[in-house]
Amino acid sequence: MSHKDGNFYIGYTQDINRRLQEHRQEKVLSTKFRIPFDLVYLEACTNKQDAMRRERYFKKSGGRIFLSKRLKEFLAEKKDNNPKL
Repeated sequence: MSHKDGNFYIGYTQDINRRLQEHRQEKVLSTKFRIPFDLVYLEACTNKQDAMRRERYFKKSGGRIFLSKRLKEFLAEKKDNNPKL
């Protein structure tokens, strides 16, 4: 979740540590101007096709609803601590 705008970045990778480092070092154009980020939700898949399907799901309204329900307490705490989000 971006500290700047309160929005999620949704993506998949085969190497989470490398990908987080790329984001933090501003090497990813889509997130460069939205850092810093916190990792708030992670799922693992055993193959790329399943991971890509899950990513597409999370980027659509049904997936966003799932995440908002799944992270209900986390999001409520964030909102209490930063009413702008």
